[in-house]
Amino acid sequence: MIGTTALLLVALIGTGIPVAAALGLLGYILSERYAFLPLTGALGELAWNASHDFLLVALPMFIMMGELMHRSGISERLFDALAPWFARIPGRLMHTNIAASAIFAATSGSSVATAATIGTVAIPNMARGGYSPPLFLGSIAAGGTLGILIPPSINMILYAVLSDTSVISLYAAGLIPGILLALLFSLTVLVLCLLRPGLDGPPADPQGLWRARLSGLIHLVPPLVLFLLVVGSIYAGIATPTEAAALGLTATLGLVALNHRLTWPVLAAAFEGTARSTGMIMLIVIAAFFLNMVMVSIGLIRAVTDLVLGLGWPPTAMILAIVVFYLLLGCVMETLSMMIATTPIVVPVVKALGFSPIWWGVVFVVLIEAALITPPVGLNLYVVQAVRRSGRFAEVALGALPFVAAMLALVLLLIAVPGLALWLPSLLAPRP
Repeated sequence: MIGTTALLLVALIGTGIPVAAALGLLGYILSERYAFLPLTGALGELAWNASHDFLLVALPMFIMMGELMHRSGISERLFDALAPWFARIPGRLMHTNIAASAIFAATSGSSVATAATIGTVAIPNMARGGYSPPLFLGSIAAGGTLGILIPPSINMILYAVLSDTSVISLYAAGLIPGILLALLFSLTVLVLCLLRPGLDGPPADPQGLWRARLSGLIHLVPPLVLFLLVVGSIYAGIATPTEAAALGLTATLGLVALNHRLTWPVLAAAFEGTARSTGMIMLIVIAAFFLNMVMVSIGLIRAVTDLVLGLGWPPTAMILAIVVFYLLLGCVMETLSMMIATTPIVVPVVKALGFSPIWWGVVFVVLIEAALITPPVGLNLYVVQAVRRSGRFAEVALGALPFVAAMLALVLLLIAVPGLALWLPSLLAPRP
């Protein structure tokens, strides 16, 4: 039954039908074939229970924050303010791509939005600066993935709902690894540019550099204020993630208004983008909850857990095997569907092996980040190529490979030193 289910899921998604339809259809087939009583009659109640979770209300608000920042010009000013600070470092604007992505990620929570926004601003500077297209484009695609690791993260909200874990603990767990991954990306650029100096073009003109750095500091304030307002209010216990998302969206609307960009065309575009993304995510969530209910009721989750534990491998070896499985799966499966379809199956196995689901949530998100920049279905690669509008897709894919290696290094580091993810959540845990 386990093998049949896996083959059915791959076959349905491989046909190209929407992910929500594939998950729902698989749940229907399993229910009709294996369940003692048909479970489709409970679909209406299940859809309501899955969609009225208070935590999920934060999703459209975080999505709209990113939409508004992208369409109001705040992200462009952020990029221009950061660029002078990296002008004397080998790699120059590629470090700016990564730093701007990290800061934008801390307000939008979306990898695709981060890659599209920073790519729109950065790519026009690539030819003018004489940069190597593969590495420059790869830094944008990889930097965009930080949107789902550095809090607030949309994917971590979904993982928290699916795994019944605390999103506050997940946000705390993802902060240090997120900053560390951004540093590893910059280190990757630095090493490659030192080994091959031609990758980063001619040196920058030092004239007026400090003036540009100081004058641009004002444009770093809005995203940093948003980050402190959203994440700070969560960590301080002042607001729940949903309330923090509402605070962040209200503050973003105020910033857009102060920049005189709160117009009907900007709002209409932001509303449309938010509605499209939210509708897609929620339909997949409902289908995944139905599939999970069916798999639990027919004993499939228990069968998978017993099968894995029956192998008798050491826990670390099992985790490494799961990591390899996700690396391969990420090459052929879209990341959101991969997370929603596999979390209910893998998390019980991880718990049974004695690992923290909070720690696994961070490792899992890093693996999803790797899937975003590995062909043939790496979504961020296609986003960057679409923004670029010309050139070969292979250049983007090739340029992202060094950053995949950086992600794998972080995964191994998290396995060797779990405290990198668990230290901050332990500080926030209530004392007995």
